[in-house]
Order: sequence, then structure tokens, then C-alpha cells
Amino acid sequence: MARSVHITREGFEALKAEQRTLWEKRREVVKHLSAAAAEGDRSENAEYIYRKKQLREIDRRIRYLQRRIPELKIVDRLPDDSERIFFGAWVEICDERGESRELRIVGADEFDPARNWISVDSPMARALLGKSAGLEVEVRLPDRITRLEIVTVRYSEQNNSE
Repeated sequence: MARSVHITREGFEALKAEQRTLWEKRREVVKHLSAAAAEGDRSENAEYIYRKKQLREIDRRIRYLQRRIPELKIVDRLPDDSERIFFGAWVEICDERGESRELRIVGADEFDPARNWISVDSPMARALLGKSAGLEVEVRLPDRITRLEIVTVRYSEQNNSE
């Protein structure tokens, strides 16, 4: 499935900062790698092997960010109908057991389970998009189908419990 190109301003800035940090980290790893390579036999040099692996991982992420960042579209305006759920919305939902939680619908590159930020491409977000408070939705999750009530929809971070 293609990943959404939408991203919040905060998410975009975080990716740019990650890219800058990776370039800085790469310079340090290359220095350590050169020093390890100068020690002689590379086949048994744990430092050299570790730094090569680290460099490959950094380069992989940098290549991804170099391809991904230019195609992203920052969404930083409120929707015309702020009563309905669209990209960037904070949504309070209540499940079948009566437990409620607040989610934020964000781009695929910025989802964060620890903050209850879900990808706009996720089954949960797709079920919520376009709906408004007071409605019930059925969500097909990987292991089951669940019903959720939409309690509130908002677009600002005010009163956020994070």
C-alpha cells in the first residue's frame, strides 16, 4: 500500500532535524571507521565490523529521507469543516468496554504509538476520517472487528492530556 504524502509541520521539521543529525553522526562514524581500519586485519576487527554496520544503517536512513522529504506535503491549515475528522485531528474515542483514549491522525512518517499518534493510512484512521463526534464506527483491526464511539474532535493541542 502506498504511504500518504501528508505530514504535519512538526513532523516535517522533525524529519529534517533527523536528517541533519544523521549527517553529523555519519561524519563521526566515518572517523571511527577509518581509525579501526588502520588497526590492520579487518576480518577480525570488531570495531571495524561494528562501524561498517552502523554506517550502512545510517546511509540507508539518509537515502530514505532524501527520497521521502521532497515528496511530502505539509498540512498546516484547518479543514473547512472542523467538526469532522480529517488529517491532523485529535479524536477522543470510546471502545466497547467503555474505555476512552485520545488519538491524533498524522502522517505515515510521524506516527508514534507512545503518544497515541496514528498513521492516516491505518485501518483505525481510515474508519474515522470524515466522521464527526457522536457517531459510532466499526473498525477492522488485524485480529478483530471493534466498534468505537467518537466522543470529541478538535484540531488544537489545547487541553491535550499529553
